[in-house]
Amino acid sequence: MSEAIKNRYDFVYLFDVENGNPNGDPDADNMPRIDPETNHGIVTDVCLKRKIRNYVLLTKGDISPYRIYIKERAILNKLHEEAYQKNNIPLEKGKRIGGGKDVETVRNWMCENYYDVRTFGAVMSTDINCGTVKGPVQFGFAKSIDPVTPLDITITRCAVATEEESETQAGGAQTMGRKHIIPYALYRAEGFVSACLAEKTLFNTDDLELLWEALLNMFDHDRSAARGKMSARKLIIFEHESKFGNAHASELFELVKIHKKPSEDPPRSFEDYTIEIPRLEEIPIGVKLIEKL
Repeated sequence: MSEAIKNRYDFVYLFDVENGNPNGDPDADNMPRIDPETNHGIVTDVCLKRKIRNYVLLTKGDISPYRIYIKERAILNKLHEEAYQKNNIPLEKGKRIGGGKDVETVRNWMCENYYDVRTFGAVMSTDINCGTVKGPVQFGFAKSIDPVTPLDITITRCAVATEEESETQAGGAQTMGRKHIIPYALYRAEGFVSACLAEKTLFNTDDLELLWEALLNMFDHDRSAARGKMSARKLIIFEHESKFGNAHASELFELVKIHKKPSEDPPRSFEDYTIEIPRLEEIPIGVKLIEKL
């Protein structure tokens, strides 16, 4: 049986995109997200968590204890209703359901059965109340190492949808469309795993290994014409001896430095960068560095 995690973890995650849109902004016609003041590209924590959820769903199936709570077309109240039924707690129709020890019972059941609930947490206080869970695993927004220049590419389609379109496009005219891409960008995300919160959500060592596995492999199972070529490049993990941590996360993150190699040309591949991993003597006492990829 898997054990509860006993260590705090902080990690740096590097991934890149080539001729693709890693995270479109629906408020900007789905253009790649950027910081308007610096033009650095942005990928939200929500986007990264979605890809992890999709990977777990693909590799584990929608089966306990690896079910996924936030997935496409999920009706959350039905999932909450199931939690009450599985724990033999009566449901009263027509009124807000859940309170006191009942909520604690169903909240624990949701953590036991849903990977993303015990990993990222969830607000489940709807009409059928399953409480709120604060997840032990959190990400900041990913940011590109250098400023990016999103391109708006014109594309065409030779087929039409209706006979009316066919008649108006006589003579070989084509349907026009747009595709938004970033030629190349290397992104850096920083994340945290709290052993203290993991105790409360039942997040365990198997779940942690699945998280690392997902970060290394999720882009290989998330291909689309819009996203182009996306790749995980490096995962640098700081494992603390103490569950409370042996150093500040910001201190550890500053040890990982990324430099663009000298060139007047804009970066167009991962080889255009140098990744500086901290030496053993630079790492604070009580912290172990684990490098993947």
